[in-house]
Amino acid sequence: MTLADSDALIARLPHRPPFRFIDAVDAVEPAVSVEARYKVTGEEAFLAGHFPGNPILPGVIQLEALAQAGALSLATDPRYEGKLALFGGVEKVRFRRVVRPGDELTLAVEIERLSARGGWAQGRATLVSTRS
Repeated sequence: MTLADSDALIARLPHRPPFRFIDAVDAVEPAVSVEARYKVTGEEAFLAGHFPGNPILPGVIQLEALAQAGALSLATDPRYEGKLALFGGVEKVRFRRVVRPGDELTLAVEIERLSARGGWAQGRATLVSTRS
């Protein structure tokens, strides 16, 4: 997949900056799975208050990034074209690492079940520290 392909895929999301948390798509299988990335730049406005002098990416933003990745998998499937995938809930969540500016998250989502009313997916955000 080329960078241009990645940008075209990301453009299918209804999200726009400053509330888009996908920077690159590494692999996608429509309505099945996706692997994407989000790099924390440190320029995100919410980091100024979370926490002053000690910026940490909020866990809810990490969840949102996973939800956006899952939505991207659906957005690439013709059956869901023009439909808005909404985040409906979360179960069994653990935050095991602190994510800071300069870090990158690898987002992996597998769609487990889909129906006319909703779906179920499993995701994992893995920290790749790129800070020097």
